[in-house]
Amino acid sequence: MTRPILVTGGTGQLASALGTSAGVVRVGRPEFDFDRPETIEAAFRAAAPRLVVNAAAYTAVDAAESDADAAYRANRDGPAILARLCARADIPLIHVSTDYVFDGLKPSPYVETDPVAPQGVYGASKLAGEEAVLASGAKAIVLRTAWVYAATGKNFVRTMLAVGKTRPRLTVVGDQRGCPTTAIDLADAILAIVARLDATGWQSDYSGVFHAAGSGETTWHGLAVATFEEAGRHGANVPEVAPIRTADWPTPAKRPANLRLDCSKLHDVFGVRLPHWRDSLTRTVDTIFSTGSP
Repeated sequence: MTRPILVTGGTGQLASALGTSAGVVRVGRPEFDFDRPETIEAAFRAAAPRLVVNAAAYTAVDAAESDADAAYRANRDGPAILARLCARADIPLIHVSTDYVFDGLKPSPYVETDPVAPQGVYGASKLAGEEAVLASGAKAIVLRTAWVYAATGKNFVRTMLAVGKTRPRLTVVGDQRGCPTTAIDLADAILAIVARLDATGWQSDYSGVFHAAGSGETTWHGLAVATFEEAGRHGANVPEVAPIRTADWPTPAKRPANLRLDCSKLHDVFGVRLPHWRDSLTRTVDTIFSTGSP
């Protein structure tokens, strides 16, 4: 019997998307909790996996500014333990990280070898997690992703649809650029990587950092406008969406202006490229309306 893939992250967007696949064991709180280190090894031993995908993280970007200890426990210390367990068992670990490791000052898309310079606690804690995972001796693949959303859960697209029901006019930040990524597309990319690992065995060039985000780019304002265009096809209210500057929407954590990710390396090494963000948005909004949950 084939050993399973262990996916951490409980009911999170990515873990939920991965959890629909055969051969996946999904764990989350309370039985798997980075705040309770003893649960990490217990869940690992119970699953006896052939590969681990770590989709668990502290992702509250603004809250992290006032709760750094919690962010580092979840984003550095927990993954470090998980990576050591994988190293000891000699199995691969796919660890999900973030575009927030960059400062956003580069005028073009970021590649994996660009200097990192996180601007807040969340990004710094995720970078520390990357470093801990890569230093563990595990067969580790770090996937930096961006702007993740899904047809379920709490995310930007669903928030826009909810707010748009009652408001004729919205303002959305228009000077931050990035690569929207659906949880399903990211899950499919991860499973394609797993399939490659199963087919070829571990190769030295599989180790390290890869960017994995939706193809193409837009702003938060552009994503909002496109979301309402798709919702309008389903008869939803389409509010006016006006762009504003980041400076007009102050937040505890600094939001970098450019977090576009160049994902060429992922394609070159694994043959994987995520779909264009606009096509994936169409599919996601269709799903939201087909399930009656906008």
